[in-house]
Amino acid sequence: MPIVLVRIDDRLIHGQIVQGWLKNINVDKIFVVSDIVAQDSMQQMLMSMAVPSNIELEIKNVCDSVQPVISGHNEKTRIMILASNPKDVLHMIENGAPIKSVNVGGMHFVNGKRQLLCNLSVDDDDVRHLYKIYEKGIEIEGRVLPADERANIVTIIEKEYKEICKELK
Repeated sequence: MPIVLVRIDDRLIHGQIVQGWLKNINVDKIFVVSDIVAQDSMQQMLMSMAVPSNIELEIKNVCDSVQPVISGHNEKTRIMILASNPKDVLHMIENGAPIKSVNVGGMHFVNGKRQLLCNLSVDDDDVRHLYKIYEKGIEIEGRVLPADERANIVTIIEKEYKEICKELK
């Protein structure tokens, strides 16, 4: 399965995905990686209703997410991987998923997080996981919609990571 897009978006499937991304990239399947959604039949049903009928939806928990991507990597099925956080994407990478680039499209503000950009709010764990993804030579770019300018968020993540490391000393 050629990976067309790997996106971190805490809302997973929503209007920006369906109306923005799916209309601009050619995918056959959306692969949602989420322990929460994998156990919630109501969320699964709502997501399946939001996805166009010509696009397959597969939902896996984090532990079961890597093998289907690895085993199907050479197939012609073009996939978009959606995860709600960088930890789950890092898990996939560390377990062999052939990911070359990660789009950070929506990590929204909630208590305990700090806002770095309008669509990027993080806690220390998010920063550590994004930094580890970057250290593996994987591109990290910030963009809400495909027509938006690609923002290199690595400099922001590096700065935050260095601050965290200083605080630990």
